[in-house]
Amino acid sequence: MRYPFLSDAWFTQVDALIAAAGDLDLPPAIKAAKINVTIATAAGDTQVFLQDGVFVRGHQPATTAITLGADLARKIFVDADAAAGIAAFLAGEIKVDGDLAQLVAMQTVEPSPAQLRLTQQIAAITA
Repeated sequence: MRYPFLSDAWFTQVDALIAAAGDLDLPPAIKAAKINVTIATAAGDTQVFLQDGVFVRGHQPATTAITLGADLARKIFVDADAAAGIAAFLAGEIKVDGDLAQLVAMQTVEPSPAQLRLTQQIAAITA
C-alpha cells in the first residue's frame, strides 16, 4: 500500500521501516548531521528532524535548519535525487540557517547500501 507523502499514515509506515532496518552503517558525515527540516505544504508546514540518516517528527536542537517545499523535499528525501537538491540550493529554493558545512558534507559521501535499501523501501510506500 502507498501513503501520501508526509501524511500521518506515511510517517507511521516510515517509522516502522526505520525500526526494521537496524544498523544503517552510515558514513560519518551522514551520521554526524543533525538538521531541522521545515517542509512547506499547502496545508501548512511539516517539521522533521534529520539525524543518523533518518527523519523523526518535530524539531530538536540542531545547528542547521533548512526550509523547502514539499515537491522538492520528496525529490531529495524520497526519490534520493541529490542533483535536485544541489540545483534547488543554487537557485535559492532551499533556505539554510546555521551550519551550511553539514549539508555540504552530506553531499560529498555515498550512502551505505543499508541506507539505500531503506530509501528504496520508503519510496515504494510513498504515493
